[in-house]
Amino acid sequence: MMKIDTHQHFWHYQAQDFPWINAHMPVLQQDRMPADCRSSMQACGIDAVVAVQARGVLDETDFLLGLAAQDPRIVGVLGWADLTGPGLEAQLNHWADHVALRGLRHILQDEPDITTLIGSAAFNRGVASLQKRQLVYDVLVFDRQLPAAVDFCARHDAHWLVLDHVGKPALRDWFSDADVPRRWAAGVRELAAMPHVMCKLSGLVTETNWQQVGVRSMDARVIHACFDQALEAFGPLRLMFGSDWPVCELAAPYASVHRIAQAWATSRLTAQEQEAFWGGNAVQCYGLPLPAAID
Repeated sequence: MMKIDTHQHFWHYQAQDFPWINAHMPVLQQDRMPADCRSSMQACGIDAVVAVQARGVLDETDFLLGLAAQDPRIVGVLGWADLTGPGLEAQLNHWADHVALRGLRHILQDEPDITTLIGSAAFNRGVASLQKRQLVYDVLVFDRQLPAAVDFCARHDAHWLVLDHVGKPALRDWFSDADVPRRWAAGVRELAAMPHVMCKLSGLVTETNWQQVGVRSMDARVIHACFDQALEAFGPLRLMFGSDWPVCELAAPYASVHRIAQAWATSRLTAQEQEAFWGGNAVQCYGLPLPAAID
C-alpha cells in the first residue's frame, strides 16, 4: 500500500517571511527541510509527500519545485501566486513544464477580510484560471470562516478543491463552547455536498489546547470524532492523510500524528478504503506522477 503525506512544509527560515511564526514557536524558527523529516516518514511507512506553500511570496513556488527536482519523494507541489495579480497567466505559463506543480494555496485564514477577498472578481478569475489548467486549489480556513468557503467552493466546480485540516475546528474550545462543534459540522457537511471538494485529515493536533496541556488521549478521541464526521460527510474516496509537518511538532511529533491517523483508519476503513485514504485519493485528486517518481 502506497502511503502519501499530502501536507508538509519546507523552508529556509527568515522571520520576515513567516509572520505567522511567533516567539512561542522556536521549533519552527529554524530551517525545516525534507531531510529533517525523512527518518520519521520512513519509520511510519510514508513513501511520498506533497509540499505545500508556507509563504505568500513569489519565489515560494520555485523554491518548492527546486526541492521536488532534487528529491523524488516530493511527488507534488502546492505553490503560491497572487491570484488577483495581472501577471498570473505568465507565472502559470512559466511553471507549465514542471510536472510536480499540482496546484496553489493562499493562507486565507489570516486574511483580515476573507469574504471580500474570495468574493472579488480578480480572485475568482484567478481560481478559474487554475481550474482550466487542471490545477488544484487548497482552501485553508478556520471553522468560523467556513460559510465564506462554502460560497467560494460552490462557484468553482471545474476541478478539485481541497479543504485543508478538516476546516480547522477549534478543538481547544470544543467542550466549553457548544457553538464550535455545531458550526464546524454544519460547514463540513455543506462542503462535502459538493462532489468536487476533497478533505485532508490533517492539522488537528495544533487546534487542541497544546500550549497549556499538550495533546492528551481525550484530544485524540475528539480528533477521531472529527474524522468520523468527515468520513460520514465526504465518504472514504474524498479523504486524504496529511501530517502538517513541521507545524504539527508544536503539539506532537510526526509519529504521534501518524499514529492517530493510523488507529482511526484501521478501525474505520476497509482494506480497499485504507488504500484510497493513504494514497489513491491523493493520486486521483492531484494527478500525482507517482509511479515514475517513486521508481
